[in-house]
Amino acid sequence: MVKALEQLKPLNNRLDSRMLAVCFVDLDHFKAINDTLGHAVGDQLLQQVARRISGCLKEGDIVARWGGDEFTLMLQNIQSTEDVAKVAQRVLNSLREPFVFNHQAFRITMSIGIALTPSHGQDVETLLKNADAAMYDAKHQGRNNYKLHSSVTIGKALDQLILTNDLHKAVDQNEFVLHYQPQLDLQTGRVTAAEALIRWQHPHKGLLMPGEFIATAEVTGQISAIDEWVIRAACAQIRSWQNRGNPLLRIAVNLSAQTIQQKNLPKKIAQILLEHRLDSSQLEIEITERVVMQDIPAAISTLQELKDMGIYISMDDFGTGHSSLAALKQFPLHSLKIAREFIQDLSPESREIAVVQAVIALGHGLNLETVAEGVEKVEQLEILRALGCSSVQGYLLSKPLAAKQFQQFIQTHNNPEELCKAVTEH
Repeated sequence: MVKALEQLKPLNNRLDSRMLAVCFVDLDHFKAINDTLGHAVGDQLLQQVARRISGCLKEGDIVARWGGDEFTLMLQNIQSTEDVAKVAQRVLNSLREPFVFNHQAFRITMSIGIALTPSHGQDVETLLKNADAAMYDAKHQGRNNYKLHSSVTIGKALDQLILTNDLHKAVDQNEFVLHYQPQLDLQTGRVTAAEALIRWQHPHKGLLMPGEFIATAEVTGQISAIDEWVIRAACAQIRSWQNRGNPLLRIAVNLSAQTIQQKNLPKKIAQILLEHRLDSSQLEIEITERVVMQDIPAAISTLQELKDMGIYISMDDFGTGHSSLAALKQFPLHSLKIAREFIQDLSPESREIAVVQAVIALGHGLNLETVAEGVEKVEQLEILRALGCSSVQGYLLSKPLAAKQFQQFIQTHNNPEELCKAVTEH
């Protein structure tokens, strides 16, 4: 970091004479690369990334290693924000081609924050601080993009700092709760599974939805601890329901890329199942296309080990990521979950019906079950049933319920005829 700052400091004398841009660059999920491939490969990757970045810059521009997986760029002779935006996009595009190590291809993305003189600072230190804040804003907006510093960025950065500190306490003080959304098996008419959805009972802000804190947990590295809490809490709840004589249900939990890439994950889950005296078939692991595509070999290895244990594996939000069919057939899956984006406007006349039909046919061809998310209308359910979809979940059946409410729901709707009547009268 000190060496990088020394490289940039001489430019302080020129900040008043022309428009300059400082970019703060951070590789997304780089820790997973080091954890799975080792630091030697990680260092080689950083060198290759630096070369690709350098190839996007003009003569006189500077790229410096800031520390860890972070780089800083100083772009000179900038005429407008469009100029620096074009450079940032070129840098992002330079990572589209995979990196190859030991005959295996890996893809990586980056998040870029940008600060300009004189609007965002008159010295290098201020520009770096503002570019860093903009970079975190880019990460929270989905990564693999760039963000220009704005007047609200510092305020957002402060909010994220407070949220980060609160998250540390939340894990230690058990402030999270799980809600459960049932899945209806269209063949039997019974509820055979449910998705566990995390909520944060914040001591001052009330009940927070995942969209309000999961991105922060991923950026700060807290997501794996939260994922482990979810697995433990779900397994404890399954055991509690079984002790009360409730029907056996499979409970699905969502896992992040950081968690999936942990080599000891199968062993950890096996221990949790043993502690709660559960059969592995009662646990389902949900992953998204974005999660598995970050490191395909590592994801396949972990998921195969989990499947061999008897754990059910499903791909969530199918159709909204960027996986190829060639990659899909490699994954050890049991089911595809059709994203709600394709269900919300589903009708006999809609274009979505062709997409949904294709996904269901693909699932059948790969011997996979299909689950439609976001079903809110009886018409949607009937279309999905006619197309051969295996299961559905959504507000037509039930919103996510707290554990006690979910137990009451199961007890009230344990008969297929009663459940069918409740759904059609919804």
